Amino acid sequence: MQLEMVAKALKELGHPTRLFIFKHLVKAGSQGLPVGELQKQLEIPGSTLSHHISALVSVGLLQQNRESRTLMCVAQYDVLASIIEYLQDECCINGSETIPEK
Repeated sequence: MQLEMVAKALKELGHPTRLFIFKHLVKAGSQGLPVGELQKQLEIPGSTLSHHISALVSVGLLQQNRESRTLMCVAQYDVLASIIEYLQDECCINGSETIPEK
């Protein structure tokens, strides 16, 4: 993943509402959540939610799928993993340390 792509993704996650949305979608797993459920949890107008979802879609962090009449939002775990990998890729390269254990 390139620096510009990571920076854009982190910028979008830097907004509290978008971080809330993404975190809830990560918790939901690969089936995702309906847009209506996210709107209930956030208690914000649909147009505002749509704006935030569009921002996350634009950087590849989430995908929307239509299932019948329901619009589902699904976190893109591969993009998240790429961002984390980018951040850790050169960890401690200039020193003798290794990546700290959790």
